[in-house]
Amino acid sequence: MFRVFALLYGTASYAVFLLAFLYAIGFVSGVAVPKHVDNGTPTALPLALAINLALLSLFAVQHSGMARPAFKRWFTRYVPASIERSTFVLASSLVLVLLYWQWRPLPALVWNVESEAARWLLHGLAALGWVLVLASTFLIDHFDLFGLRQTWRAALGRGPTPAAPFVTRALYRIVRHPIMLGFLIAFWATPTMTMGHLLFALVTTGYILVAVKYLEERDLVAQYGDTYRDYQRRVPMLLPWRRPRAGTQPVSARQPGSV
Repeated sequence: MFRVFALLYGTASYAVFLLAFLYAIGFVSGVAVPKHVDNGTPTALPLALAINLALLSLFAVQHSGMARPAFKRWFTRYVPASIERSTFVLASSLVLVLLYWQWRPLPALVWNVESEAARWLLHGLAALGWVLVLASTFLIDHFDLFGLRQTWRAALGRGPTPAAPFVTRALYRIVRHPIMLGFLIAFWATPTMTMGHLLFALVTTGYILVAVKYLEERDLVAQYGDTYRDYQRRVPMLLPWRRPRAGTQPVSARQPGSV
């Protein structure tokens, strides 16, 4: 019975994630979804700020808290390790759904690009950011990252998922966190920036920088030691402007890719 449950649970959690991810594209860009960052229930400015900041903070606490090794060790004392990642993915997706539902618009304009060509250019850049996010997950292990591999193995009775090697390829040789770079591009590349969109972009950018530098990187150093320290020296964290040091060779490594 657990094998059937693991398969259904992992598949359902992934489906919820996929819907939440696709909705995020429309939510940020303001197209193809009924509720996005610039529409919704009009709310007084102080209350709107409080609600939006609370929603963003809830996501940050849940996402980073459940991604930490200490939480995983505690959590898997009570639930099978094979569904731990799917539970993390499901919880993150549901918090995002809550954010989409309860977000309050702040419609005051910060900038508005009027040139049609420039507007299309910015929309294209945002689309490139979303493609970068998705492509980067497949450059590591997309199905492991979102819990499907673990639940499928449990359903087949194959035991715990073996630890994957640490590998860098393609985009991961240019920046250490291309997934997060993709999000930053997608959040900021917009022809119409409102106060609500700016709040979303500023807070998520701050969260990404803090979580990657002080949480994710610390965990990776603890897990991979000198291998990851060498990777840090050679490859920039988010912005691909630093050349690798002369005489260094690519490291065979794997990025977990969650903050």
